[in-house]
Amino acid sequence: MSQTTSDILMIRPTHFAFNEETAGNNEFQTRDAGLENVQKKAVKEFNAMVELLKSMGVRVHVVQDSSIPIKPDAVFANNWLSTYSDNTLITWPMYAPNRRVERRDKIVEHLGKMFHIDQTIHYERYESEHIFVEGTGSLVLDRENKIAYACLSDRTHNALISVFCEDMGYTSVVFHALDQQQKSIYHTNVMMSIGEKVAVVCSESILDESREKVLESLRNSGKEILDISFEQMCHFSGNMLELKSADGQALMVLSQTARSSLNKDQLALLEKHCALVIPEIPVIETIGGGSVRCMMCEIFLAPRFS
Repeated sequence: MSQTTSDILMIRPTHFAFNEETAGNNEFQTRDAGLENVQKKAVKEFNAMVELLKSMGVRVHVVQDSSIPIKPDAVFANNWLSTYSDNTLITWPMYAPNRRVERRDKIVEHLGKMFHIDQTIHYERYESEHIFVEGTGSLVLDRENKIAYACLSDRTHNALISVFCEDMGYTSVVFHALDQQQKSIYHTNVMMSIGEKVAVVCSESILDESREKVLESLRNSGKEILDISFEQMCHFSGNMLELKSADGQALMVLSQTARSSLNKDQLALLEKHCALVIPEIPVIETIGGGSVRCMMCEIFLAPRFS
């Protein structure tokens, strides 16, 4: 079972904007950033990131967001959809009502034309019980060792993590992580990323009683740990994703904002394991409160055509 993939799904935004419904528990969003033409700039950033990834040998499957209904966060596709190497596709319950409409059957059908989908699991039924897990935003997966890491928040509930682990044969490492204002970090993937040989984590955000448990699990899984600071986390340096090129080269995708926050020793550690791919997405980060990892939905399904 591979930790990384060469295929990703990305959704080109049609109505990218500040989302009032998610701002209450996403401290990374900036309500008044003084930016104009946000949608146009976001699309420009998106298109440049797609071309950069393609130039590095990543197979990027782009779907245009639909015009109706308006979906300001549609670019963050990894929250409602995830896929697995046994050809399972899962759709997830979303905290904000205006994000629930991001789940589109046409996108699943589009993937089904290119990849084998043997099983689809619909967890969105838990929305009626106010139980949420927002895909690989909430869960950072060690796919090789079948461990799901999750920091609990309004968007990440332990009850559904347990269901996922039972359904997919994972074990969980669940913990609480707080930002410098002592608020729960809304998504695990802003403070943690797991690649084949390296794990990025903001350990100082994890409450004392859980910190060593998390670090020990990562070490026991054979990961070299890159520990980042609160400040670096706030610059999205936890929101990386390791991919691989079509010819098997390891690639670590992180934004220019994240790259600029890391010191030379930290960058050297990453470069020991991966080539760095560095898109510039300041508008998407500032207004949307998510970075490159949030924009990439990994496809682990078997292709129909080779």
